[in-house]
Amino acid sequence: MSLRDFGVLVLVCLVWASSNIISKLVVAHWGVPPLYYAAVRFAVVAILTLPWLLPAPRPTWRMVLVGLLMGGGNFALLFMGFKTASPSAASVVIQVGVPFTTLLSVLILGETIRWRRGLGIALTLLGAVVVMWSPHGLELSAGLWLIVAAAFTGSLGAVMMKQVEGVKPLQFQAWVGFSSFWPLAAMSAFIEPGQIAAGFHAGWPFVAAVLFSALVVSVVAHTAYYGLIQRYEANLIAPLTLLTPLFTIGLGVVITHDHFDLRMGIGAGLALTGVLIIALRRNQVMPLLMSIRNRAQ
Repeated sequence: MSLRDFGVLVLVCLVWASSNIISKLVVAHWGVPPLYYAAVRFAVVAILTLPWLLPAPRPTWRMVLVGLLMGGGNFALLFMGFKTASPSAASVVIQVGVPFTTLLSVLILGETIRWRRGLGIALTLLGAVVVMWSPHGLELSAGLWLIVAAAFTGSLGAVMMKQVEGVKPLQFQAWVGFSSFWPLAAMSAFIEPGQIAAGFHAGWPFVAAVLFSALVVSVVAHTAYYGLIQRYEANLIAPLTLLTPLFTIGLGVVITHDHFDLRMGIGAGLALTGVLIIALRRNQVMPLLMSIRNRAQ
């Protein structure tokens, strides 16, 4: 990999990590309802990528379902989780999406798992459990369980995306935005009264956060990432994206004052080691999944 492309990948990981911190600020500190934030975000994505919406991929129903899983469902659960979960803990727990995807690939795509990937799955799940552990057992943190649910929806969408052929990056973003905005807007209107007023109250910082999330993260960073995936082997690119949770932990400690102790360090080490083992093994959906998992995003 050239030094320039390595620099681009590092910058992409930093953008993804920054997005996690910004999302935490929006929903937990500025009081913007999470479904409303997700809906506005995808409205901007849909508008920016509208020229790439047509022609529709075939089968269209599958692309819509993939868009809902990887977009609306994934981000709604993620933003809801960020109301109580710290970005640092979320960046570790979201790694369970990698073993989820591997197992779903076996069930849906017929992939096989050998002992190395099995070890990676076990280490990743163990790391997530350590992060969620307390002296009283598994913490019933609604936030972290929502992060787990977000990881599963993103994983299912990634596996189903492998069954849709010929979709380019910007067309993919267009369908994610188009498919996600409508149900998110409807749910927000139904269960989040006063959401528009909350957005106005947050002011220009909220507008900047939405534009950063939609334009810089979804359009610019993801397009750059997919370009790297096309030029290099996935088992070279995917492990390097583990910089994202490391950046998130660092930014979380500094900006949102996340608690990070020895238990968190051990859990993060186990989870990221497991992901690294899985990422180094060739499989069908790892490039797309690493993108979803990191943007968590």
